[in-house]
Amino acid sequence: MRPRPPVSCPSTTPFALPVAPSPIPSLPASPIAPPVTHLLYLHGFRSSPRSFKAQRMAQWLQANAPAVHWWCPQLPPSPRAAVELVERGTDDWPAASSAAVGSSLGGFYATVLAERRPGWRALLLNPAVEPARDLAAYIGEQSAFHDPDQHFFFRPEYVDELHRLRPPTLSHAGRYAAVIATGDEVLDWREMSARHAGAQLRIVEGSDHALSDFDSHLPFVLNFLGLAPATTP
Repeated sequence: MRPRPPVSCPSTTPFALPVAPSPIPSLPASPIAPPVTHLLYLHGFRSSPRSFKAQRMAQWLQANAPAVHWWCPQLPPSPRAAVELVERGTDDWPAASSAAVGSSLGGFYATVLAERRPGWRALLLNPAVEPARDLAAYIGEQSAFHDPDQHFFFRPEYVDELHRLRPPTLSHAGRYAAVIATGDEVLDWREMSARHAGAQLRIVEGSDHALSDFDSHLPFVLNFLGLAPATTP
């Protein structure tokens, strides 16, 4: 898996936003929920806030919804420490207007957080369903995806932490939405779909684990978060 106070992205790894992003396709309908005021983005395994999806969302907010409080932290390798970090950082966020967007392993963390925070919404991008099983093969030294010179050690106890963190079910599937690619080369799209039955699912024919075509799915993401205006007739 690869994996401010008005629009800011506090993290240990600063990144630059694209200079000339491609335009975002228009939405087919009006937003389905009240707009979020606080938005958390959680990256995947070996990834960082430099993820192109995180950068793309940060830029859209900066240009279109600068009042939204945006946080995109660098997550530690320990799953327990990662969840503790985001819980502390969002402790005073309003439940009714907060949401987490998570990619791959970050999607698993977003689910953990949403299950612990009634009222939160979670938007998942090719989310990890059984990370304890899948990441057991990655025990040992790893390099960061966006900075190969940066190394970390994925410890055996981290697999146990993932086992303990996994929610048995989704208590309120209606608070979830997911973008799932049938072309994901890392995770099984059928397993992702089954795990999130009852959620708002966007099943994408083809694509890949990273959702390299993320711009085409951004309207769905923004609509679920209540952030994009309706298209004009």
